[in-house]
Amino acid sequence: MSYPIISADSHITETTDTYARYIDARYKDDAPFVVEENDSVAFAIKGMGTIAIGGAAAAGIAPAERKKAMRRYLDLHRGGWDSSHRLADQDRDGVSAEVIYPTVGMILCNHPDLDYKDACFKAYNRWLSDYCDFDRSRLLGMGQTAMKTPQAGIEDLAGIKAQGLRGIMMPGVPGVEDYDSPVYDDFWAAAVDSGLPVAFHIIAAGGFTPPVRGSKINTFMNHVRGVQDILGMLIFGGVFERHPDLKVVCVEGDGGWIAHYAHKIDRAYTEHRHHLPTGDLKQMPSHYLFQNLYFTFQDDPLAFRNADLVNWRRLLWANDFPHSDSTWPTSQSLLAEHTRFVTPEQKQAILSGNAAELFGIDLTALDQKRAA
Repeated sequence: MSYPIISADSHITETTDTYARYIDARYKDDAPFVVEENDSVAFAIKGMGTIAIGGAAAAGIAPAERKKAMRRYLDLHRGGWDSSHRLADQDRDGVSAEVIYPTVGMILCNHPDLDYKDACFKAYNRWLSDYCDFDRSRLLGMGQTAMKTPQAGIEDLAGIKAQGLRGIMMPGVPGVEDYDSPVYDDFWAAAVDSGLPVAFHIIAAGGFTPPVRGSKINTFMNHVRGVQDILGMLIFGGVFERHPDLKVVCVEGDGGWIAHYAHKIDRAYTEHRHHLPTGDLKQMPSHYLFQNLYFTFQDDPLAFRNADLVNWRRLLWANDFPHSDSTWPTSQSLLAEHTRFVTPEQKQAILSGNAAELFGIDLTALDQKRAA
């Protein structure tokens, strides 16, 4: 490529050190930690039990081989927890920079204890900032907030920005009311003032919990529901009308469905808002969908095919490394196939320019590093 490719959604793999070393002293004995048992890697989390994470670091491993290949923590991609190895992982996939989200932290977003969650996320943000120090032009960390209260969220925003992180990842359910409530208006205003995008990631946003009908694999199909519920709430709740410059990222929810969703929310507003009450909006709901919301996807050819039906300036490609749904290390061959459906301008925007604008990435610096 003649321009640097940016993954708008990649991940780290937390270690025991992530929490135990950085957490507030009163939670040190209860910090999440790595467990290796029954030939699998997991995290023990107080109040949530043991959560397997082997598949969360299985990029590049054939699906049938993942279970036996992920038996010990050291079997996982080292770049997931050691940033000195991460740039080589990027280079192998033809990626110049990554916007980095958590792994265990996604599960912790659903923890019922707000104080414990808050302590874990503050520890994680400290660890992630250190991780990104290896090369902040190519490692772009997303901080986490427990959103205990709107004021606590504002304080977390300030802390995350001071740590040099590039955005704030939200839990699906906040500690006070819900995100469409006017009590969050000060937080949304602070987010706009900070310049930090606000992100809701699948799993972390909810919508994945039991009961699940049919086989366990059907949980995979439920992931997008949680982020759809949130973005619909924000749109119909008038959040973007009150805060027109607010930027919210729907992370790993794919993009092929956006055009249909835009039609559906407009039809709902036109045909059903009187017997399914909602407030009046100055614009049709799809206006806010296309202006205020950004969408990341990895292996989703329909996102490219439907680019002309949506605002393609809001589409962000990602490789999801090192998770099992990742396109790493063969992203370039996949992109050569999928991007046949877009113009060169659209391709450059979706693979590079849109993410650079949203997260304040210096493309010139990345180009210089690629040339070095």
